[in-house]
Amino acid sequence: MKLSVIIVNYNVRYYIEQCINSVERATKDIETEIFVVDNHSTDGSVPYLRRRFGKRIELIESNHNLGFARANNKAIRESTGEYVLLLNPDTFVGEDAIRQVVDFLDAHPKAGGVGVKMHNADGTLARESRRGIPTPFVSMLKMFGFSKRYYMSYLSWDEPGRIEVISGAFCMVRRKVLDEVGLLDKDFFMYGEDIDLSYRILKGGYENWFVPANILHYKGESTQKSSFRYVHVFYQAMIIFFRKHYGHLSLLFTIPIQVAIYLRAFIALIGMQNSKMWHSIGLGYDKDFATQFCFIGSGAMLNECKKLARRKALDATFCKNIEEIGACDVLVFEVDDKYNYEDVLAYAREHAGTFEIGTYSRKNHVLITPKEIIQ
Repeated sequence: MKLSVIIVNYNVRYYIEQCINSVERATKDIETEIFVVDNHSTDGSVPYLRRRFGKRIELIESNHNLGFARANNKAIRESTGEYVLLLNPDTFVGEDAIRQVVDFLDAHPKAGGVGVKMHNADGTLARESRRGIPTPFVSMLKMFGFSKRYYMSYLSWDEPGRIEVISGAFCMVRRKVLDEVGLLDKDFFMYGEDIDLSYRILKGGYENWFVPANILHYKGESTQKSSFRYVHVFYQAMIIFFRKHYGHLSLLFTIPIQVAIYLRAFIALIGMQNSKMWHSIGLGYDKDFATQFCFIGSGAMLNECKKLARRKALDATFCKNIEEIGACDVLVFEVDDKYNYEDVLAYAREHAGTFEIGTYSRKNHVLITPKEIIQ
């Protein structure tokens, strides 16, 4: 087996369905197995995915929420691929993306892991596509707003380059490397495990690389980044990483870093609480109610979406061709026949920051947007 793709799901059945669809298109000429580990979802994900994909995926059902690291490890141990791709469910990949990364690993035996060019929902580049190890010095710089070193901003976005940290949203690793350096550290429930694994790959004598293959990441649809739980889990992961790899340093180094992490967590919680307070008294502005959609696709798709827009009271325009697209907040592409995922990504890149990307499939009659599912 050439490639094992592993996706952890938690209550995002429509996002992961799209993710799997994009993976199947991108691996049609690669010997591939797809594992989905469901972390005890309550949205009917398991029966839904069984109906949609049947034996095309290996579905592992957990009776508990194992967290990201443990869930991935379960599937890694069951998988057989020469390369292992850890992929977030709230992503879709371009048709050429996975082939580019596999070819790169084939040609670069010192490359232990590879990340890709991730795009936000509005087509802008996601800075976390390339990151540096958060050493005490780099961490302090980032805490004070100097993030160029952390995000390796000096690297080209259009050429392969050596990096230090591969994002867990798309992380392809050699099985040989995992056998040598170990699997994901189960002490990380969510967040930080990608930094830890990347660091261990480097310490094992291998290289981490960035390859400019394109994917879109809806960023956090499988988590609630506005929740207190998110803040706790995220900053606790930073503490775990720091204590694991830098706990031996002098207290003069470790105490300021840990204090800074806790301070950032406190500031995030205060800001979150203030936002909720303003909304509770009616002074918070929520733009979602005024969202303008633009649908583009085949005649059959547009007819379906016109009915959907009437039923859901959506403000929408409808286009058969790219040239007809006007101003909108969410541009919705049909991803069945007329446009492929690479087309969508190319248009999003060309108009980065202008609108957010949505998709519609006539196979399930579901509209996927960065903020919600509409059906």
